[in-house]
This record gives sequence, structure tokens and C-alpha cells, in this order.
Amino acid sequence: MNIDGETRSARKERDIIQAATATFISKGYDGTSMEEIATKAAVSKQTIYKHFTDKETLFGEVVRSTAAGANDIVESVTGLLSDTKFQQGGLAELGRLVVTTLLDDELVKLRRLIIANADRMPSLGRDWYEKGFERMLATMASCFRKLSAQGLMRAGDADLAASHFFGMLLWIPMNEAMFKGNGHPRARAELERHADASVEAFLALYGMKSGHAR
Repeated sequence: MNIDGETRSARKERDIIQAATATFISKGYDGTSMEEIATKAAVSKQTIYKHFTDKETLFGEVVRSTAAGANDIVESVTGLLSDTKFQQGGLAELGRLVVTTLLDDELVKLRRLIIANADRMPSLGRDWYEKGFERMLATMASCFRKLSAQGLMRAGDADLAASHFFGMLLWIPMNEAMFKGNGHPRARAELERHADASVEAFLALYGMKSGHAR
């Protein structure tokens, strides 16, 4: 896939990161060699080392590129939790989006890999958390404060409310996926049913009694 305006060097770097992501996920950090990544990316090992100093640096770029994908969810939080969208059921839509996106098969596998190497490369795990999940929490808390100020929610502690929201959505399905493997993942319809029930329970605590934000 070519991206308009992308230089040849940038395209090779993107191809290397994509090949590295697939290989790290399939074989783990220790089981992956730069030669395998080069073969998958259809480049030479010298080309990889021209872009990335070593395997650890390349793994870091894989992790950071995945964390950058959280931008899409952050933008969705802001859009779906505007006062108008919230009253049209934006929170339920957001709940489905979050649970299906974060439980994507490849993302769950990469999450396991990051955790497995957290002691060896602690800065990577922190970076992934801060640029991803922490930003989502902060953005949601900010939106909850605005909605509460407008009388559409009752979130006295918006940070705690954001933690409750993500906890209700992800605690069981995420741990299930992390510990049980990917052999029998939950169907999308089941994840969406779980998300809808979580949002309903959340609004029973934090929503206005006469609100229409379901």
C-alpha cells in the first residue's frame, strides 16, 4: 500500500515496522531475528540497520506505533461525548468502540508481549500506557467534567468515573483474553452486549435520572 506523498525511505520504514510487528507477535521478542524481519519485509538486514540501530530499538518503534493508534479512540471520545452526541446515545456507541478495538486479536497479543518484556524494557511499557490508555482516561474525565457542568451527568469525581467506565468495560473480557489465549475469542456481538450492559450500569450511577443519554 502506497501513501500519497510518502518517501521511499518512509515506505521502507513502514514496511519494516509492519513486518516486525507480525514477527514479534508470532515468535515473541527472543524468538525473533532481524533476518526473519528482513525476509518478511523484503529488504536486506543492512536496510533494517540503516533505519533501526538494533532489535530493541525496532521493538520500541513497534510498541510506539501501536500506542499512536490510540489517537483514533481519543478523537472518538471527544466526538461521542459532546453534549449533543452524548444525549443521542454517544456513550453506548463509545463503549462498543472501546471494547471491540482494545480486544482486537493483534493488539491483545502485542499487549502480552509488552508485559512479558516490562522488566527488561520498562520505559516501553510506560510509554505505551501513557500515550495510550492514560490519554484515553484523561480525555474521558475531561468530557465527564463538561457533561456534569451542563447537568447531563453526576460525576463529582470525573477521574474516578472514567476509571469506573473503563473498568466495567474491560476488566473481565480483557483478563479473559490475556490469560486464556486467543483460541476462542468472544464474538463481536457478545462484546457489544457486554458493552451495552456496562454502559447501562454506569449510567445508573453517574447519569441524570431524567437523562436520555443511553
